[in-house]
Amino acid sequence: MQGLAPLLAVGLVDVIWMVVSLLAMFTGLSIVVLSLVWLERKALGRLQLRLGPTRTGLFGLLQPVADAIKLILKEDIIPNSSDRAIFWVAPVIVALSAFMIWVTIPATEGLVLRNLELGLFYITAFAVIGILGLVLAGWGSANKYGVLGGLRSAAQLISYEIPVIMVVVAVGMLAKSLDLRVIVAAQEQIPYVALLPLGMVVFFIAGLAEVGRTPFDIYHAESEVVGGPFVEYSGAHWSVFFLAEYINTFAIAALVVLLFLGGWSWPFDAAALAWLPSLPDIAWVGGLLSVIWFLLKVYAVIFVVFWIRGTFPRLRIDQLMAFAWKAMVPLSFYAIVITGVYLFYDWPAWTLTVMSLTGLVVVGYIVYRKMMEPARRIAEIKARQAAQVAERRASRQAS
Repeated sequence: MQGLAPLLAVGLVDVIWMVVSLLAMFTGLSIVVLSLVWLERKALGRLQLRLGPTRTGLFGLLQPVADAIKLILKEDIIPNSSDRAIFWVAPVIVALSAFMIWVTIPATEGLVLRNLELGLFYITAFAVIGILGLVLAGWGSANKYGVLGGLRSAAQLISYEIPVIMVVVAVGMLAKSLDLRVIVAAQEQIPYVALLPLGMVVFFIAGLAEVGRTPFDIYHAESEVVGGPFVEYSGAHWSVFFLAEYINTFAIAALVVLLFLGGWSWPFDAAALAWLPSLPDIAWVGGLLSVIWFLLKVYAVIFVVFWIRGTFPRLRIDQLMAFAWKAMVPLSFYAIVITGVYLFYDWPAWTLTVMSLTGLVVVGYIVYRKMMEPARRIAEIKARQAAQVAERRASRQAS
């Protein structure tokens, strides 16, 4: 027993440290969510010629805090016909899957809760669990619109999960690892966005669909299914779903930065700042600057997400599914094929870039032609009608 005492003490310390780390990570992500809510409302306000939040706090900074307090204090209504166990556990599953993927997402080389050699595999596995939560939310609500929204969410998320996984495989092939720190280290010279721009575009678009952001917010489309899986939720339960949505949005932006934009890597060596006399410990300062650089990249990607929300209309369900299976899935498989060819024949790096851009341009042109087909038909009809009117006028003048 005396020999087991040190082991138990060490195990207890590890458990306490892990709990404290998880609480710190949850607190940090909650603060990030509040910042994203404020940033989105401000960005959309500016895009739509509005001011956004201005009255609650300086520049409206306390508006997300006021909204959070309001949601926590609101009455939490549970329908009588609902399955209470499923109704309660669904938001927990959604939030847990969004929260747990951050266990292995690094902000710098050393700032990560638990680095895993199969980190990307872990992230994709946990991300899929959120689909179960959305389906259970619709089913447990005993509401036909909720069930319809849950089924839509399952169809959408399963379809767009395939391109995400395929692009992750392509990046793993390039870096020869699924460890995020190794992937970032492999981009010190050339970021993967320069080698595989097709992969970044596919991953970013599929990531938007995974988190249900516009134009892929079809499963909670208020104009069609009046809120989707969340239609019967209120108060704190309702807020948990959107807490998970913003955490997932931040995670997708972080993964875009880690997989394609070099992560925390600087365009120059951080040690080059050592000549500054006001920096006593360049290692500590370099780490802090790397975190700031990483967050600046992540928030830049998130701003693009908000920009897309303020620009594009929502897709119809048939357009959304057709885009997944006719464009995104073939492009993701094409990314794996060209990556395999590039690695097998050991071609120069520019060949992978050319093959990637070629596939992106070809599919982009096809999608553009498909989207512009209704407008082209309308233009043809109007031109035909104008020609008929001109012909009738000419015949009248001749007679």
